[in-house]
This record gives sequence, C-alpha cells and structure tokens, in this order.
Amino acid sequence: MKAKTVLIKNAKIVNEGSIMEGDILIEGELIKEVSDSISAKSSDVVVIDVEGNYVLPGVIDDQVHFREPGLTHKATIETESRAAIAGGITSFIEMPNTFPQTTTIEKLEEKFDIASKTSHANYSFMFGGTNDNLEEILKVDPKTVAALKLFLGSSTGNMLVDNPEVIEKIFSSTKLLIAVHCEDEATIRENLEIHLKKYGNDIPMECHPIIRSEEACYLSSSKAIELAKKTGARLHVFHLSTGKETKLFSNKTPLKDKKITAEVCIHHLWFSDADYKEKGTLIKWNPAVKTAHDRDELWKALLDDRIDVIATDHAPHTLHEKKNVYTETPSGGPLVQHALVAMLEAYHKEKISLEKIVEKMCHNPAILFQIEKRGYIKPGYYADLVIVDMNSPWTVKKENILYKCGWSPFEGVSFKSRITHTFVNGSLVYKNFKFMDVKAAKRLIFNR
Repeated sequence: MKAKTVLIKNAKIVNEGSIMEGDILIEGELIKEVSDSISAKSSDVVVIDVEGNYVLPGVIDDQVHFREPGLTHKATIETESRAAIAGGITSFIEMPNTFPQTTTIEKLEEKFDIASKTSHANYSFMFGGTNDNLEEILKVDPKTVAALKLFLGSSTGNMLVDNPEVIEKIFSSTKLLIAVHCEDEATIRENLEIHLKKYGNDIPMECHPIIRSEEACYLSSSKAIELAKKTGARLHVFHLSTGKETKLFSNKTPLKDKKITAEVCIHHLWFSDADYKEKGTLIKWNPAVKTAHDRDELWKALLDDRIDVIATDHAPHTLHEKKNVYTETPSGGPLVQHALVAMLEAYHKEKISLEKIVEKMCHNPAILFQIEKRGYIKPGYYADLVIVDMNSPWTVKKENILYKCGWSPFEGVSFKSRITHTFVNGSLVYKNFKFMDVKAAKRLIFNR
C-alpha cells in the first residue's frame, strides 16, 4: 500500500527509552506527527488501528551478506531483503566479500545499481579493503557509503588484510568508519593443524570454538583497538564472541562520541557450544559460537553498554554446502527473518527490555553510522516502522522460511511474538505473512 497519508492508531510506541500509548501520522515517506491522539482530517487518510500492539522503529542491520553478485545460488539482494522486511529489518548494510569483491568504486556502484532495482529494504554497502587498494579506499565518499570493511581474520579470496604496514596506513589515511572482523589467522592455522593431525578433515564440530579460539579473537581485537587509539581511527569491531573481548570496550562515553565501538550478533546471544551436538554445521560461524559463560558475558556487556549494537551477520549457504565435513563446510547462516523475534523472545524471558532492544537494533546503528533520518519514531524522520503482536505464537517451519537457501538455525523454534506490519519509507510493504506489491526502498545517506 503506497498511501499519501496513513494514521496508525492505538499503538504502544517504543522509542528513545520509553513506551507511550498514542498515534502516528505518516505523510508520504515521512512521519508527520506522533501524539497521544490524532484524528483523521479527511476520508483520504488510511487508518490502521493496531489495537494496543507495539510499534518499533524499523531495525537497521549493520552487517549482512546477501551474496550478490556472484554467489546468487545462495541468496540475492531481492530474496534476502524480502526476508528482512518480514523480520522487521527495514535497512541493511551489506558486506564486500561477494564475487567480484567490492574493492573498487566501479564494483561498489554496480551493487548499488542492483539494489536500486531489486531491494525491498533500504540499503547501503561497505567498501572492502585489501593489502593493495588504498588508492581506491581514498576515493570513497563518506556521505554515501556506510563504512570500510577490513577482514583482519579469515576471508574469501584476497580480502584478508594481513600486512601490518598496510593496516596502519589504512587506519591513518581514511576518514571512513572502519569495521573489522577480528580473528588472528596464525593462531587459527596452528590450532587447525593440531586438529587435522588428530581427526583428518572430519573434525568434530565441537572443536570449532577451540580452533577459532578465544585467544585468536582477543589477540586480533586488542591489536585493532591499540592501532585505532594510536592513529585516531574510528573503529567498529564486528561480532564479539568472547567474554574476554568485552573487557576491551567502555561504557564511559556517550555513543555519539565513542571512537571505538562493538557489535554482538544474534547467534552469539542465543546459542552456546552445547548446541553443536544437535545443530552441527548449521551453527558453524566465524567467529565461532563459544561457551555459555561467553554468552553470559556478552549479554552483560550488551546491557551495560560496552556493546553498542545487535546485528545478524546474515550469511546464507545452501544446505548442500552445509552438509560437508568440517573443513569443507562454509561458515555462516541466515538470520534476518528471525533476528527481531529472537530478541523479543529474550524480552519475554525478562533478559532485556523492549526499550533496550530498540536502542541496540534501531537507535544505535543510526547514531554509530550517522544515518540520515532513520532509526527513530519522530516527526521529520522516514516512516520505517514495525508493528509487533507480542502474543501471537508461531513456529519456524520449512514452509514459512523465506531465505533463498530454504533453512534456518531456528527451525522448530516457537516464538511468542509476530511481526504483523512493516513500513518502509511510509509504504506498507508487508502485512501478516503477505508482501504488498510495492518496493519503497532507498539508498541510505550518512550525515558526515
């Protein structure tokens, strides 16, 4: 539904640390008014009575892999952005390790062109750094590109940045936010060799967090932070997976003033190494899902604001690819459709408040990346909105999984909450498991 004026009535509006009962008036792409009570001033206004359900800002996912171009047997921008809006994610930032990789301005613009034609959600892309593309990095416009992504740990192709001189030069030269995957490759290689000698290629999945160990993560994260402090670079550390790493981050500074920030992903908050026995390679991620103690420490750091953002690291592979032996099974799994409801499940279990979920999934990505007019429910902002029925149980099954790969690590899980409506730029694009015949997505712009 592409309506000029929409009035959402009788909502519980979760925004900026509070929940207010009221109405939201949308005119065109923007929120016009948020108030206790708003009346429809003409018969042209489309009124949606949400009957006391919650309205959240659309989720901004700062780390996804939608696999296009070049890996479209796993996923496409079209299929995964569609799954994202069904999950309440209205904006995403996608990673550069596609094929070809997004390491030149030309390849970056090709991806923007694909998204402009096919994406259901608002979009931006990260530019990829390598050991030899500093010249291209310096051409990137910070107002129109989300960030620079550096793989300081494992990566496909030539995207592993492992030359210390190059890393320091990049940190010193760019004004872009630098987002990093931190795992020490030498430590991982050494651990892998030990396990290959013991098991051959068919290493038990339970060994994954021993191979991609706490030490590998901490060593890389601490080095990146040390370098950021030395050079003054703006650093964002992706997908923390260990309790030890959380001690590297601070909650003493407001997010808008922080130079060093951190993210945690849904799978590291949900699973632990005890789940490898049942889930096997379906929960093989890099960095690895680690111990229940690590998970507890991540939750603690999230709630006390040492960790700033919750993301998905949505990274689908086919089931066929996932059914290989350990050394041949790729890491990653699909998450965008189920991320928000998974966090709402944690709310039901009294692990986190709704206000905190919105802070970490909506407000903070907008602050951290300086995204223009998104992440909040307030006048003048784009009407990216999600309506949630907190008491409408459903179970994840093959037939309701929307990812192109057709599977989910949450298959069989019952969630208490359901996304009933998703608005992107004022247009209703999804309602009760049905997609509207409208694409309203826009390229994200950054206030830099």
